Amino acid sequence: MIWITPLTLQEINERARGSLSDHLGIEFTAVDDNSLTATMLIRPHTMQPMGIVHGGASAALAETVGSAAGNYCVDQKKAVCVGIELNINHLRMMRSGLVKATASPLHLGKQTQVWDIRITEESGKLSAIARLTLMVILKK
Repeated sequence: MIWITPLTLQEINERARGSLSDHLGIEFTAVDDNSLTATMLIRPHTMQPMGIVHGGASAALAETVGSAAGNYCVDQKKAVCVGIELNINHLRMMRSGLVKATASPLHLGKQTQVWDIRITEESGKLSAIARLTLMVILKK
């Protein structure tokens, strides 16, 4: 198990209230020993004028789930994780439905973390893949 700080879906969702993820309708829906999953309903404010999900909305979903996961892999009394690099490849257009993003660690170091985030459509088809690098910052 990767989690250092205990977590529940209720606590993670409460923590996100009033933030960008709340505005985008991102909801944390699953946690297991090695991954965290969140969903986002495709709505008009997550789309671009061409009628497909905006790449920025997908990127926000990826960074939200990866950053949240990273922060539960450290002792939150001693450290916080912040994003320093996000790379995302959009593989297929999404027009409607619920999208799911699952973050799994590639590297959990003392100073950095690297997360693999896979975004899928309701059908399970892969629509985007992201890699998020987090910096672990010690609190003073």
